[in-house]
Amino acid sequence: MKRREFNKILTLSSLTPLTFYNTAKANNIWSLKADISESCACDIPCPCNFGRPTEKKCNGNRLIEINEGYLENENLNGIKFVVTFEMGKWSRIYIDNQNGSDQVRITEKILPKAFSGFFNQAEVIKSEALKISKNNNLIKFSTSESKVEMKPLKGMNGNLIKINGLPFNSFYEYIQYESIQHIHDGPNNKWSHNKTNGFTSRMIASG
Repeated sequence: MKRREFNKILTLSSLTPLTFYNTAKANNIWSLKADISESCACDIPCPCNFGRPTEKKCNGNRLIEINEGYLENENLNGIKFVVTFEMGKWSRIYIDNQNGSDQVRITEKILPKAFSGFFNQAEVIKSEALKISKNNNLIKFSTSESKVEMKPLKGMNGNLIKINGLPFNSFYEYIQYESIQHIHDGPNNKWSHNKTNGFTSRMIASG
């Protein structure tokens, strides 16, 4: 499966930021806004995020932090998890358990609804304590099997490179990064990259 096709099924629907709050609670079972931080094996910029295929094996680690959201009567605020994946082939999902077992339970409920692409291809879904550190110059996150460090790729006059209008609802407010370390050491797959693609973005979705 091409990544542009896979991106379309990661969430069930897409709303622009302007219409999200006006329609979500009236018409949908779930809705969310989340921050995304990802590093992958692609060169900069990753063609997948622009809706173009890549000939490379697209391996990645994606940190998803839900800031606002609900699933029926459940509160999604504060949910964090990492997805390690080969795009369109398999995934491994690590749910942060530092806010208690109830939040793990709620995360397991939202995964098949809002993140069905990753959920349906999951080799394993487990809870553990994630390590996350962010500042303006560096983003770091890790699981028991993966580690990512990435920094902003600077543009003209040292400014951030920001991209608008990408064709998926996971890529609002997209900022280009590059990996310093992008490592995975799992039971079936291993990789180690640096100076490959990274990004941060905002996901806005409902269903």
